[in-house]
Amino acid sequence: MIIVVACDVPLKDNNGTAIAAANLIASLREKGHEVRVLCPDRVLAGMENYYVTAPINLGPLNRYVEKNGVVLSKKDKKTLLRALDGVDALHVMTPFFLCCAAAREARKRGIPVTAGFHCQAENFTNHIFMMNVLPVNKLIYQIFYYSLFRRVDCIHYPSQFIRSVFESETKRSLPCRVISNGVGREFVRRRREKPEEFKNKYVILYTGRYSREKSHRVLIKAVARSKYTDKIQLIFAGDGPLREKLEKYSKKKLKNQPVFGFHPRAELVEIINYSDLYVHPAEIEIEAIACLEAIKCGLVPVISNSRRSATRHFALDERNLFNCNDPADLARKIDYWLDHPEERERCSQRYLGYTKRFDRDTCMNEMEKMIINIVQKRHEA
Repeated sequence: MIIVVACDVPLKDNNGTAIAAANLIASLREKGHEVRVLCPDRVLAGMENYYVTAPINLGPLNRYVEKNGVVLSKKDKKTLLRALDGVDALHVMTPFFLCCAAAREARKRGIPVTAGFHCQAENFTNHIFMMNVLPVNKLIYQIFYYSLFRRVDCIHYPSQFIRSVFESETKRSLPCRVISNGVGREFVRRRREKPEEFKNKYVILYTGRYSREKSHRVLIKAVARSKYTDKIQLIFAGDGPLREKLEKYSKKKLKNQPVFGFHPRAELVEIINYSDLYVHPAEIEIEAIACLEAIKCGLVPVISNSRRSATRHFALDERNLFNCNDPADLARKIDYWLDHPEERERCSQRYLGYTKRFDRDTCMNEMEKMIINIVQKRHEA
């Protein structure tokens, strides 16, 4: 088949949506499909089967937008029509200008459309400082519905959590599949020696974008409260607009400064395998593949119990959870796991079997089936 995968943001590996898109594109191509990619990633301009659009020009806001990693594409009707010419299906990744326009044009031409649900309302409202204003979040979900999701043949939800949220907020149930974005086979348990500089420290890892809703400060405060504070080495794997502020805040709170920075996948696997604990304090999360990657390597997690995060469902029991935005409770959980290495190893063994259902190859097979099924239904109609 010829399939278009459309995304409103550049396909850089600094955000979950772009990574999910890249994994889907690679998998479909490996299965023999011709995949056309419609996105605003200028680096890909001129490459075969890449249809590159221009970003929206927001004038004086451009620098703010780029700093926050939320560069969005224009509708660019001319480019999207070229991408849609003669295709069998369209899969869109985001509910913004380009993907909404592509879905409308595809419907006009009888092209089946599937849509991934990769953006919580709060991922948008946190940029306008309204993340906790519930009526605004509800309005955003309504806008997502009317601008995109009512027009598609099937919605891909990465978790049951986000399906429940969207259906509750819009009071509508639409054709859908719940399929994890999946964890790659490279994430396996291979215990590694710590680097020399970390030999006598407890290494705690958190992988996530440096943004407000990911709640890095909660973990920094918790480590400052821990009885092991002088022996804990934090690693914040990721990238994002709050890096400088988090570095300054850490200097005020911690003796041992966290390691900040983006790590290639192979390097991240190594870090996971020499870490002692994984903490995921994010308040807003659709799935948190980063947490699953750590779990798949046998790293015991401590996860925020936020009602606005799917990640809490990865907890095997209460010891793997802490009260959302409560550094004192998180410090208690960190101290418990560091106090009990034998129990930590038992929990690690339990988690090794837990992640089989999130195997990326299996998940990508299900994504292919979803697209094939809607194409077949359209032909049968």
